[in-house]
Amino acid sequence: MTTFDDREQAFEAKFAHDEEMQFNAQARCNKLLGLWAAEKMGKSGTQAEDYAKTVVTADIEEADHEDVVRKLTADLQGNVTSEEIRKKRAVLLPEAKAQVLSEAG
Repeated sequence: MTTFDDREQAFEAKFAHDEEMQFNAQARCNKLLGLWAAEKMGKSGTQAEDYAKTVVTADIEEADHEDVVRKLTADLQGNVTSEEIRKKRAVLLPEAKAQVLSEAG
């Protein structure tokens, strides 16, 4: 194998790793958002964890996070606006990334 081939494989491996980390961070963010919403609904413990899982799985409908925003807006029944959910998600995403990175290292 040539040096070019080695570099190409290294770049491909790094890209795959970065994509996996991004996916994991998004899923973690959705879980944290789900736990936040569960608290707003008065859920705790196992109920909150189970609800957070439904939020994580809701994210597979579309490429962006709007499917999660719609789910939470509907589930919170007007107690929290879509904009508040988006702002909370923006706050939670860096925390989720930090958690995923600390677990990977």
